[in-house]
This record gives sequence, C-alpha cells and structure tokens, in this order.
Amino acid sequence: MNTGRDRSNIYVGVAGYFGKPDHKGRVGIFRRPTTGGDWQHVLGAVQAFTVFVHPQNPEIVFAGTNDGVWRSTDRGATFRRTAFPDAGREVWSFLVDSRDPDRVFAGASPIGVYRSDDGGASWQALPTPAIDTHCSGPFASRVMRLVQHPRRHDELYAALEINGVMRSIDLGQTWTDCSAGLLKLAEQDHLKSRIVSDTTAEGMLDGHAVTINPSEPDELWLAVRMGLFRSSDQGRTWKDMEVGRFSPTTYGRDIRVSPVEPNTLYSALSVAAASQDGGLYRSEDGGESWKRFDKVKVHGTIMSIGLHPTDAAQVYIGARYDGEVFGTRDAGSTWQAMPLPGEVQHIYSLACG
Repeated sequence: MNTGRDRSNIYVGVAGYFGKPDHKGRVGIFRRPTTGGDWQHVLGAVQAFTVFVHPQNPEIVFAGTNDGVWRSTDRGATFRRTAFPDAGREVWSFLVDSRDPDRVFAGASPIGVYRSDDGGASWQALPTPAIDTHCSGPFASRVMRLVQHPRRHDELYAALEINGVMRSIDLGQTWTDCSAGLLKLAEQDHLKSRIVSDTTAEGMLDGHAVTINPSEPDELWLAVRMGLFRSSDQGRTWKDMEVGRFSPTTYGRDIRVSPVEPNTLYSALSVAAASQDGGLYRSEDGGESWKRFDKVKVHGTIMSIGLHPTDAAQVYIGARYDGEVFGTRDAGSTWQAMPLPGEVQHIYSLACG
C-alpha cells in the first residue's frame, strides 16, 4: 500500500452517447485524489470518451474528446486543446510507445490513427487504415483501444467498435484486418447478435478493448459484446474463452492487465451497452479462470477499469449511469462509493495515475 505521499489521482471521462441527445448533465473530465477528497470538474468544454495517464510521466494526462486531443501537463489540474490537425474529430484511445515516451498514438472515429512525437503537444494523421467495412451502424466505427506487443515493438493492435480488430507491424503506417476469425465464430448461433446493423456478426465485431499479458506476449486478448476471446497467432484465429462459465454477465467492455501483479487480469462484464448490472472479474492465472472481485451493486454497465500503476491494492471502476464510481484500496476487501457530483451524462472511461 502506498503512503499518504501518493500523489495519484482518479480521472473520469464523461460524454453523451447516441440515442439520448436531450440528456442533461455535465461532460468532460473529473479528477479526485486517490487518497480522498472532493471531485473537481477540470474539463467541461468538450465531451471526453477516454482519459489516459502517461505511464512514464503522470504529470501528463490525455483526454480523447469530440474535438480531438486535449492534454494536461499538471496532473489534470488544467487541460488545453493540443495542436491536433482535425477539428471535431472524435478520439477514443491512446497508447505510448514503450521505447519512446514522447511518441504517442491516438485512435479516432471514423477509424483512423494519429501520432505525436513531442509528448502529445502536436499530432499528425497516419495513413487511413485500408481495411474492409464489415458492419455499418448508426455511428462511425471507432478505434476503442490500442496495444503494443511487448517484444515486437513495431507491432500494434486496435480494437474497433463495431468492425473487429486490426494489426500493424510498422507502428501504424499500414494496417491488416484481423476480423476473419471473428466472422467465422459469428456463424455459431450463440455468438450471433444484431442490434444496430444489418448483420448478426455485429456482436463479434463490437470490439471494446484489446490487451496483451506480458507473461504471455503472444496471447492477444479481446473484449467484445459476446465475451472474452484470445488469439495466439496475431489475430488470424480466435478462441472463445467462455467467460460465461465464471460470470452470469458476459458483455465484455474492458479488459486490463495488472501493471504490478504478474499474470493478473481484470475484466468488466455486464449485460449490454445499456444495462443496470455488471461485475468486475479478476484472473490470477493469465485468464484461464475468473472470480468476481468487486463487492458493489452497480446500476449501469461497467464501462472502465482503473488500475493504480504501482499499488496493486488500488482498483477502481466506473459505471455508465448516474456518475457511479467505486474503488478499493485494500485489494478488494472493502469498497467505497465515490459518485461524481451533481448531474452528469455518461461515464465512458476511468484512469488512475
């Protein structure tokens, strides 16, 4: 457990979403010390789809918004719009190159990737990924999560909502479609799901998060609407990990690897994108088995998991509705409710650092 000298914060990204254009409430970024205290509404000028703490410099915090990238250089106290080339472009994800802390990637909607070589102060658009459109819905597909291979550092993967997965082996200059295996699985009746498109493969293409466990660097994990899936061959084929054996809810919204505990993963599993139930699950064996970790009752889909970068005892979750945030500082023994103040729109992202 970290001492009171811990300067880390919890950050929450809040936005509206398709289907409720008249919903009232504040949006943007909220900040609160992990050691306690009140929430501060530190960015309210834009909607925030994701919030991301620089893994090597916690003074830098990124907000992916409905108007490009905003950045803080003072631990989230203030944010400013960066020199981002495209006004009104939605940004949904970030990744810092493990070899160069100044090289940062951002994933956008419509599907696109940007790169910064100066720590996020300015950005350039990389070539538009030349991948097929497998599913068309009421919103443009989004790059929801980016991950870098821990050994082959030019190799990147992106989870796409609602278009599957793509892979790059040249740091985002070109991309290859990794969705064929997902489309094959979607032929099975129990993995078919159609809500907003014209294909029952929609559920398998509804990518929300992708990650790699450094203990198994060639195992790629994907959280989609239909559960948790794993690939051992760079996304060519996928295996259903059948998370329903461990959880009554299987809508995979987030999956993260502990930065502190070897071979430990966390997953947010709920009912659907808009639901009033869900749980946080933990695996200590690299994802082979899962156990319920939280001790709370959420009233909205669990959208995001925040893991403290150095203290394994601290874990936080954000649920979609009513500004619901919960956290533990004692490895899950006790949990605290820390709701956002006043009326807010919908939580999309939570980070700790």
